Amino acid sequence: MSDTSRETKLNRRHVLGLGVGAVAAVRFSPALAEGETQAQTQAHGISAFGDLKYPPDFPNFDYVNVNAPKGGVFSTVPSTRAFNQSFSTFNSLNAYILKGDGAQGMGMTFAPLMVRAADEPDAMYGLVAKSVQISADGLTYRFALRPEARFHDGSKLTARDAAFSLTTLKAKGHPLISQQLRDMAKAEAADDATLVVTFAAKRGRDVPLLVAGLPIFSQAYYTTHSFDESSLEIPLGSGPYKVGRFEVGRYIELDRVKDWWGADLPVSRGFYNFDTVRFDFYRDRDVAFEGFTGRNYLYREEFTSRTWNTRYDFPAVLDGRVKRETLPDDTPSGAQGWFLNTRRDKFKDPRVREALGCAFDFEWTNKTIMYGAYVRTVSPFQNSDMMAVGPPSPAELALLEPFRGQVSAEVFGTPFVPPTSDGSGQDRALLRKAIQLLNDAGYVMKDGKRVTPAGEPFKIEFLHDEPTFQPHHMPYIKNLGTLGIEANLRIVDPVQARARRDDFDFDIMIERFSFSTVPGDSLRSFFSMQSATTKGSNNLAGISDPVVDALMNEVIAADTRARLVFAARALDRVIRAGRYWVPQWYSASHRLAYWDVFGHPANLPKYIGVGAPDLWWAAKPTTEQAK
Repeated sequence: MSDTSRETKLNRRHVLGLGVGAVAAVRFSPALAEGETQAQTQAHGISAFGDLKYPPDFPNFDYVNVNAPKGGVFSTVPSTRAFNQSFSTFNSLNAYILKGDGAQGMGMTFAPLMVRAADEPDAMYGLVAKSVQISADGLTYRFALRPEARFHDGSKLTARDAAFSLTTLKAKGHPLISQQLRDMAKAEAADDATLVVTFAAKRGRDVPLLVAGLPIFSQAYYTTHSFDESSLEIPLGSGPYKVGRFEVGRYIELDRVKDWWGADLPVSRGFYNFDTVRFDFYRDRDVAFEGFTGRNYLYREEFTSRTWNTRYDFPAVLDGRVKRETLPDDTPSGAQGWFLNTRRDKFKDPRVREALGCAFDFEWTNKTIMYGAYVRTVSPFQNSDMMAVGPPSPAELALLEPFRGQVSAEVFGTPFVPPTSDGSGQDRALLRKAIQLLNDAGYVMKDGKRVTPAGEPFKIEFLHDEPTFQPHHMPYIKNLGTLGIEANLRIVDPVQARARRDDFDFDIMIERFSFSTVPGDSLRSFFSMQSATTKGSNNLAGISDPVVDALMNEVIAADTRARLVFAARALDRVIRAGRYWVPQWYSASHRLAYWDVFGHPANLPKYIGVGAPDLWWAAKPTTEQAK
């Protein structure tokens, strides 16, 4: 995980995650692989390539504690986000649209058709749906819904609600959802118990998984409420939790539904153990840390190496009341860095973008600011077998050859990696290379300042929403000044930062993302030509390249794991050749600190991260609720 940067990904339990690892070794093979006939018995789960570990009669997932006690309070500050959520604030209980800043934890209040198994790379098993049947061409999914599924007001959850939800999310949902649903042709209720979802030909491999993991809303509720408006009215849910107390921008509490209809299903046993899950919001990380030391909240994942190495010496740590734990993170680490907005003319030349990369001294930053805790990231598929290494293999070359002449010759050799500095903070050789690249691109010096080919001063604004990252920016900005570039860091409030991000109104912003081991349609939001112009997409750099689109389609269309890997490596080479971001760093571990009132499974599954709060439980009485 990144220094002072928190993770951005979807709810791992419900939606196909953006950051999972390698393929599990042990498999159960049900009658579900695409291409089989619809006459066969309905199956209890789905996966990208048709393999499942768990049989139809499995009692619970292997990794849970089915005897975990129920009760207590889990309180934390946000460490992940999805769609319109913010790490620092919220002003809406609608977390599935572009407008507003959605509250954390809203996904826990809705039940989806299926949920993820955390010990398999992409398998999903039935929650609202008890089974699913897939047509021979893989384009029609018939979900049979459980008759016991209910909304929190006691009304029955039907296929009509599910069809309404999918149709509404495609038409009015956050662009990150609606874009990935473009291959969902329609969702219809054959009757109250049967949902029929039809997909377009050549659909993305992961689109059915996305559909199965999306929340189901009450159609009746939204006949009198507008779905596409931010609101602080508590929506009608059907999940294991419902919204309790909250104060806008400060905290939100989710209360466990003690008579929840899905509590004893195989996919739910051992989960959702806390009576209350609370998220506290702070605008400043230093203040948030002090809140933890004062027991204002009970659990914290630490993302700042300086804090981890120097500030966990307060009395509660020394006397054992606060535990520290480091858990491995074997999932793909993805990309993190300063993303350059190529929609702006000053960043359109890749030589300019490479020059900006030469001015950042990672080795000095890692040693001086981050206690040597990180490794340089180079690829959007970092720490996975989809990352390109060395010259292209024959399978990769077969995919790349049609584009020879349209892409850099570098694509056909060793993929780009950022240069290693001498660790001095101002590597003269790299700065000289940057000057040469800028001069070659027509960005020359005039009156002591670097100017663009149009004769305008070359100015750069780094945009961020909190001051904690200043130590990482300042040495970089100083080096840019050595090149004659006028750069500055602008810190704005989280709401303004989100608005400017969604509108692509920035020069450079920091982002981190990662993909699953079977990436599919989710790639489009980050790299496609369409997403470059779609407000609210994840394509911060504005990548708009027909070759990238063509190779993405190869990844999405791959019908075997091996073909997917080769296509992803080819795509990786082209993206890295574009120099769309200045790569930063990653860590293959989670740093946790928590008051000694919790327990968790001894062997957490590979694809769930730390599993909190879903798999954790109150190990000691927690009558003192977080303030």
